[in-house]
Amino acid sequence: MTAADFRRIALSLEGVEEGSHMGSPDFRVGGRIFATLASQKQGYGNLMFTPEQQAEFVEEQPDVFVAIAGGWGRMGMTHIRLAATNEDVLAGALRTAWRLRAEKNVRPSAKKRAAAVRRGAAKNKGNKR
Repeated sequence: MTAADFRRIALSLEGVEEGSHMGSPDFRVGGRIFATLASQKQGYGNLMFTPEQQAEFVEEQPDVFVAIAGGWGRMGMTHIRLAATNEDVLAGALRTAWRLRAEKNVRPSAKKRAAAVRRGAAKNKGNKR
């Protein structure tokens, strides 16, 4: 597979837009990055997984998937070796990363939930007699 294949498959997913992050192509759903081509010169695509998802992909196909070095990798960011994969594996990995970000867009973040609770408590406090 190639960077062009990565781009084609990523853009085929619902609601995906291509953007740029630090000068490299990225792919977003609902404004959240789920994949990039920041390492395409080294032959990689990058996928945003949970650490648990990353461990599963790396364990199942260590010749295709590798954790990105450092803190990003510990958070689940994962390289996919484009030359070592096929369309089905690449599409499945991109769908997994896409789904994770799409689901996060539907659920309010913990900060937003806490702020809403505080606003509700403040309103209720003012209504006491």
